[in-house]
Amino acid sequence: MELVVFVLAAAMVLGGALGVVTRANPVHAAMSLVLTLFGIAVMFVSHNAHFLAAVQVIVYAGAIVVLFLFVIMLLGVDESEDLSIEPISKQRPLAFILGGGLMCIIIAAVVTGRKNFASGGGALESATLESPDSNIRLLARSIFSTNVFAFEITSVLLLVAVVGTVVMARRIKSLGTGK
Repeated sequence: MELVVFVLAAAMVLGGALGVVTRANPVHAAMSLVLTLFGIAVMFVSHNAHFLAAVQVIVYAGAIVVLFLFVIMLLGVDESEDLSIEPISKQRPLAFILGGGLMCIIIAAVVTGRKNFASGGGALESATLESPDSNIRLLARSIFSTNVFAFEITSVLLLVAVVGTVVMARRIKSLGTGK
């Protein structure tokens, strides 16, 4: 049963990720992103990480994708761009170089992680086994006491970004209509 759940969730994640990359319509790409995020939430549930699954659905699939859709709708999806004109001529070679470098880093991290896991470096601590919710308590204590300033600054930055987008979109529309 676990294999079936994993295969279906992996198909959701891969299908959604391919949809994000291949869809021409930005709204369809955002909906494919929702599919990807729900697939990741299913994988979290299959690993008994229910808190992370809930955060995945509420924060990412809910709030962040809604913010993406808000910005997409605000900027307008009816305008088409000429894809044959490339604004930055060195963009594609630079993207291939950076993508290759990132792939090397990911492969090195996976190989290093396998070595640590095989040597017993990934073993659970006994405190985690005795109190399964201790990680959640430590995370909550860290967010709401030690890092509360960074947490609040992040929310203010997101709010400023949304307000700035609205102001810029209204200014562009008012300049175009002569108002």
